[in-house]
Amino acid sequence: MTVTDRLSSQPVAEVTGPSTATAGVVPSGVPDGLAEIEIIGVSKDYVTKRATTHALSDINLEIRKREFVSLIGRSGCGKTTLLRVMAGLVSPTSGEVKIGGKSLWKGNTVDSSVVSQLGVVFQDANLFPWYNILDNISLPQRLRGVSKAERHERARELAELVGLGGFETSYPRELSGGMRQRAAIARALACSPELLLMDEPFGALDAMTRERMNLEIQRIALATEATVVFVTHDISEAAFLGDRVVHLTPRPGRIQDITSVNLERPRQMKVQTEPEFARVVAGLRQALDAEE
Repeated sequence: MTVTDRLSSQPVAEVTGPSTATAGVVPSGVPDGLAEIEIIGVSKDYVTKRATTHALSDINLEIRKREFVSLIGRSGCGKTTLLRVMAGLVSPTSGEVKIGGKSLWKGNTVDSSVVSQLGVVFQDANLFPWYNILDNISLPQRLRGVSKAERHERARELAELVGLGGFETSYPRELSGGMRQRAAIARALACSPELLLMDEPFGALDAMTRERMNLEIQRIALATEATVVFVTHDISEAAFLGDRVVHLTPRPGRIQDITSVNLERPRQMKVQTEPEFARVVAGLRQALDAEE
C-alpha cells in the first residue's frame, strides 16, 4: 500500500467526545494507552555569563499515537524550545523525553535510532536552491544511502501526496511560499517518520494560503498516520488542527492547561461556525488574555 492509498483505508479511531461519526468520517481523538511521546519533568535553562534564562519548568506530557497536538502560548513561553527538545536539537537541563518508549537524550547526546523516527518542519522551508523539488524531497534518503531510483520513487509519491505532482523538476525559486512549504513537509516525510514536529510552518503565509495548508496538513496527517506536534500563535489554527491544545505559560514555560477538541475529522473550514469550535477558541483566548 502506498502512502497515498492510506487515507481511504484510515481506521476509525475511538472517540471520547460526542459519538456522531458517520461512514467515511474519522472522529477526533486516538486510542488510549498508546503513548508515542512521553515528556517527563523536562526543564531547560539557558546559561550565559550575564544571566540564566529559565525557558521551561517541569513539563510533563504524554502524546498518543496518531494524535495531533497544538502548542500555544505567548511569545517567549518556550514553545519552540520544547519542540526543539523533542526534535533532538536542544538538550534539556533536566528531565527525560521518550519516543516510542526509548529515551531520546542520553545526557547531551541524542540516540540516533530515536531521531530517525522524527520529521521536522520549520517556518522557513529551508530548501536547497540548487536542487529541484524532487532532489530536495529525496535528500534525507540520499543521506542514508538509499539508491537514486528508490529515493526518487518515494519523492514522486510524496510530491503527489502534498499536491506538488508535476512540479518535481521545478526549483524552489519557481514556487510560491505555500508550495515551498509543501515541499518541506514532503521532505520531512521522506523517511516515514512516526512523529512530525512543526514549528509555525505557516506563519509567513497569507491568510488564504494558510487556510489551504491547514486543510492539507490535516489530510497528510490522516494519510500517513503520523503523530503531529504543531507550534502556532494562532488560536483558531490550534483549535482547527488539534485533537488537544496545550497552553504554555509565560517564561518559564509550564503547562497551564490542556483543552480537548471534540470535532470529527476530516474537518472543513466551516467547522469554525460550530458551537464547539467557538467554545474552544473562546476558552483559549480567555486563558491567554488572563496572562496580561
